[in-house]
Amino acid sequence: MSNPKITKILNVWILMKVMGVLLLILAGFMLTSLIVSIYYHEPVLPIIYSAVITALFGGILLFFGNKNSNKNIGKREGYMIVTLTWVIISVFGALPFIISGAIPSFTNAFFETMSGFTTTGSSILTDIESVPKNILYWRAMTHWIGGMGIIVLTVAILPFLGIGGMQLLIAEMPGIAPDKLHPRITATAKRFWGIYVILTVVEILLLWAGEMNLFDAVCHSFATMATGGFSTKNDSIAGFLPYSQYIIILFMTLAGTNFTLHYFAFHGQIKKVFKNDEFKTYLSIIAVVTVILTFGLIIIVNTGVEKAFRDSLFTVVSILTTTGFVTADYIVWPVFLWVFVAALMFIGGSAGSTGGGVKIIRHLLLIKNSWIELKRTIHPAAIIPVKYGGKSISQQVIFNVMAFFLIYSLIFSFGVIAMALLGLDFETSVGASIASLGNIGPGIGGVGPVENYAFIPPFGKWILSFLMLLGRLELFTVLIIFSPAFWRN
Repeated sequence: MSNPKITKILNVWILMKVMGVLLLILAGFMLTSLIVSIYYHEPVLPIIYSAVITALFGGILLFFGNKNSNKNIGKREGYMIVTLTWVIISVFGALPFIISGAIPSFTNAFFETMSGFTTTGSSILTDIESVPKNILYWRAMTHWIGGMGIIVLTVAILPFLGIGGMQLLIAEMPGIAPDKLHPRITATAKRFWGIYVILTVVEILLLWAGEMNLFDAVCHSFATMATGGFSTKNDSIAGFLPYSQYIIILFMTLAGTNFTLHYFAFHGQIKKVFKNDEFKTYLSIIAVVTVILTFGLIIIVNTGVEKAFRDSLFTVVSILTTTGFVTADYIVWPVFLWVFVAALMFIGGSAGSTGGGVKIIRHLLLIKNSWIELKRTIHPAAIIPVKYGGKSISQQVIFNVMAFFLIYSLIFSFGVIAMALLGLDFETSVGASIASLGNIGPGIGGVGPVENYAFIPPFGKWILSFLMLLGRLELFTVLIIFSPAFWRN
């Protein structure tokens, strides 16, 4: 039986019911790996066992969750469901890795799975191409599920269970939330997933039309649209032809764009897209940094013009959108150049995209507010609001953004110190922390673009997994659960 004190604060039964549904959905996604198993004549039992265990636990939770007639999800339940979801699906999502023997260690399997679902792309695998294809497919699938968020998918089907899902979407997309595309939250969730699926299918077809086989096209499309970065190759995207690299650049850019803008574009409202301040800033950052890196590689490194441009553009888009695919080892570039890449790690993609990081809109609001504070210093009596998109932004939103930056900096510092205490050098500690918190994947130092996370001590992998979770859910959704006020009746 549940603790009476807890049930007064939380609707435990609704938690169980929703978690049961999520695990059943997860089991269904797992079973799609059987197609790959059968086609490549690989063992099917690891996938079947994993799916059965996941579905069994999901069914038990759903059975007991149905005992309660109260079907409302409040704010507390929303935050708890979202946070617990990313932890629990990472535990069950690790089963195919463990049962197949591809990653026998639970710590390593959990790290790889959390990295997948949070679309971070950090890996402990040292020889990716030796891993069975059905497991690589599942690894890519964890990206695709986590990219748009299994929560958003569930919000679209919860009404069929008689459960409202508004609080789930609020908890899944905290901070600067994307515009609602439809008065009903479920319709918004369905539209997001519809756009996500369409873009994924188009990318698969375009990559398949090049030198990639269908398996590689599917896995890389899943990773691209989720801004995840898991590849099926040891050298990531570097071994593919320029055609494939340019296709992936295009779709990484689209994945890092607010999905509300995709909706407007699909409906012919192109002016709304290019009037968006965040989108204009996003494209400007890509253009400016790409030009700097391109000229730097041509002049300093003596790289050919087209390759310098392609490697620069790919690296900028990959890091800014927090995808983490690699075509060049930017760590071996002159320091003047790779510091620009490191700076991009602290920016992130657009709000309402599958990208991670701080998000460009928060940087814009912080800069605007700082500029206005300078004006207020000169004119103390002046009332000057912060404006974005022609509208005044409330002080509450500005305070939220400032608090986010402060907490983000503190958590990043904690990560660096923790990694250093575990024996990592300073550069690697910084790289691992920002790459995990920003959901980027490759960092700097020992976790650079051609390295992996296999050498990180087990406790360090748990710390980095927690940073991935914090970054994916944008801090507050997770941290609020540790607040005493959250547990007061």
